[in-house]
Amino acid sequence: MTLFTRDLCSACQEVKQEFDLKGMGVKLEELGPDNPTALAHLAWHELVETVETEGLPILVLDDASAITGTDKIKQRLNDIDNG
Repeated sequence: MTLFTRDLCSACQEVKQEFDLKGMGVKLEELGPDNPTALAHLAWHELVETVETEGLPILVLDDASAITGTDKIKQRLNDIDNG
């Protein structure tokens, strides 16, 4: 799984602080001018427009489906964590 975030995104910070993402096996991709690889990865998943319309964070699951919205992402991560 990959969580796409941005540095100055309060919703992104909330998710990152609430969960042990590394311990859960979630890769963190922070979008920004110093990380063109993250943007390329986001584009590969065809999620650039989603960022523009729905914002961040975005969680991409192992099956390549994506979850948007902080509450939905937190619920999914809770489900995985309590697995």
